[in-house]
Amino acid sequence: MVSALLASSLMLLVALGLSGCGNAIYAIQANSAASKLEEAHELGAEQYATYEYYMAKEHLEKARTEAAEADYGDAIDLSSDAEKYADKAITLARDAHRGAGR
Repeated sequence: MVSALLASSLMLLVALGLSGCGNAIYAIQANSAASKLEEAHELGAEQYATYEYYMAKEHLEKARTEAAEADYGDAIDLSSDAEKYADKAITLARDAHRGAGR
């Protein structure tokens, strides 16, 4: 009886602990994505990698909306996608700048 009560108390504490991490993980992921999106902007990705730049921008905006509704799982996924699109936009914009110098 005591061990069952102890086990269920421990499970409750773990569940509460895990639910509090979503906000922190989202904040880290969103900050990283926002930094990369800013870098893409500075490289002119709106012109050189239009699709990737705007996909990153829209995914990050949707992530912010989901986080505002405390749906951190989706917000983390969307931020991760935003970061991937921003990385691709950075790569394409840098390649375009290199190609322009030839």
